[in-house]
Amino acid sequence: MELFLNPDAWIALLTLTFLEIVLGIDNIVFISIAANKLPEHQRAKATNIGLVLAMVQRIALLFAVSFLVSLKEPFMHIDWGWFKSGISGQTIILFLGGLFLLYKSTSEIHEKVEMPEHSEESLRSKKISTLSSAIVQIILIDFIFSIDSILTAIGMTNGITPNHNDALILMIIAVVISIIVMMIFANPIRKFIHENPSMQILGLAFLILIGFMLITEAAHLSHTSVFGNVVGAIPKGYLYFAIAFSLFIEFLNMRMKKKASLKK
Repeated sequence: MELFLNPDAWIALLTLTFLEIVLGIDNIVFISIAANKLPEHQRAKATNIGLVLAMVQRIALLFAVSFLVSLKEPFMHIDWGWFKSGISGQTIILFLGGLFLLYKSTSEIHEKVEMPEHSEESLRSKKISTLSSAIVQIILIDFIFSIDSILTAIGMTNGITPNHNDALILMIIAVVISIIVMMIFANPIRKFIHENPSMQILGLAFLILIGFMLITEAAHLSHTSVFGNVVGAIPKGYLYFAIAFSLFIEFLNMRMKKKASLKK
């Protein structure tokens, strides 16, 4: 396929898959808490069924959100003299999605720093007695986590290729790979994040970047101008570089901490 001859598509796929895995750690933790309330012989089954249904649910949401993003024709024009813009279904989804990511990421960072056990304790207090009730709980949990996951996928792939279906293919591949990786390596990934909590904070910080980019992209695609200045597009390369550079620094920091602990 022509899509996979585009280096930007590969970078987007790798970066998005990584973010989907890192941002899915909370999902794994909450699924594990729900599954652990069942008899031991049902726990693995509940976890696997929950993750498979999570994948199906995310792909269905991808199709729904992608359809809305494809509505590029403006249905309303605003002209206040100093502010001009053409509003379409695409720009509304991107703008509201960007605002949601900014809110969700900052509130999640605050909760993880100030109240790290709050969400887990509230879930532990809920009673789950049967496999079906556990699966329902897992689906509801995943739906909440799917929203920022889907918006992140839209932000990372929108504009990568002129073909809307190609972007959808990239997002579906990233979601499928991330769910499969989480199913196979759930415990090692959870342990790694537990030992290096800054990785998850970093992932949430990336959401702030993606949220801001979605807002500016909504303004650019709606040809918004403020006091005669048209809002331009932010090249995706800036985002990829920021993420790669931040991860490089974080891995250096982890390596230094490991060496320091070995010397003690």
